Amino acid sequence: MASDDRWLERLRLELAWFTGQAALRSRGAGAILRFARVRPRRRGGFQPLRANEITPQFLDRAIRALKRWNYDFLGMDEVCRRAVTLPEKRRFVALTFDGANKELIDFAYPVLAHHAVPFTIYVPTAFPDGVGQAWWLGLEQVIARESRISLMMGEKEQRFTVTDNAGKQALFSHLESWLRSLPPAELSVAIADLCTRYRIDLAALSREASMDWEDLAKLAADPLVTIGSATVNYPVLANMKDAAALREMTMGKAVAESAFHRDISHLAFPFGDRTSFRRSHVMMAEEAGFASAVSTIPGIVDAQGRTNLRALPRISWDGRVRSLRMLRVLVSGVAFAPVKPTATSQT
Repeated sequence: MASDDRWLERLRLELAWFTGQAALRSRGAGAILRFARVRPRRRGGFQPLRANEITPQFLDRAIRALKRWNYDFLGMDEVCRRAVTLPEKRRFVALTFDGANKELIDFAYPVLAHHAVPFTIYVPTAFPDGVGQAWWLGLEQVIARESRISLMMGEKEQRFTVTDNAGKQALFSHLESWLRSLPPAELSVAIADLCTRYRIDLAALSREASMDWEDLAKLAADPLVTIGSATVNYPVLANMKDAAALREMTMGKAVAESAFHRDISHLAFPFGDRTSFRRSHVMMAEEAGFASAVSTIPGIVDAQGRTNLRALPRISWDGRVRSLRMLRVLVSGVAFAPVKPTATSQT
């Protein structure tokens, strides 16, 4: 069913391209693009996180195309200004990167620096400190290595047998969804149990995958780079009590400001989909002092205050689709419903 949905969505976008809608009927002021990981293509059939990856070569092609289409490349400060002022003739695009993945400085930054375009990175501060848990990587490694897997789910031990890539992908999706539904403390216990059983050093795996503060300092020294916060531990805020969620936001901001000696004005809600944060978290972002907060809910940023600055939509680029046609349709905004202004659009 998911495969059929993706096929139908791609067909709809292809039709928008071939009918000329993307070139003739642009909507909104601009688009915020979200990239999770930029890395060379890997071999192997079981790659459950591939949908979150693009290659450095495609990033280069995308930037060249956006320049050719006359988009203005903006940092998040300027995005916030464009979102509340009258529309300008040229549309904008903002490039954003979630997490503090080591691959960003190894593979993405050389491309971004070559093109001299601004971008924003949202840092969960536990990871450069070396104490963050990239539990999704631990889960991936366990399933990649094993054909028989057992773990505690609630109070019951569950056993799974997976012998092919399709089965492994289905199991990853099932367990990832379950883990994301848990409160942070329970998630830590569950992933620790799983990784201990199968001798995966989650702490080392997480440190190896993340930039350290020295890496981040190199990025922060570039005037084209905006540093944002992605809380401390990158938890699903909807699974936390309000006081704990607000503490994640305020502490992530404070730690980053101390590390970089600058104001940190922009937040990314961890995971950022409709199930991972609530309206109360949008209000907390303002309370914590953030000028903006981005989600992963797809959409276009409108002008004149029509888009809530602390619930900004982003287009997450799917690594399975390497099509500049699809990119042009998405950033044009014709694939999304028009933004409906609300009384709280700027608060």
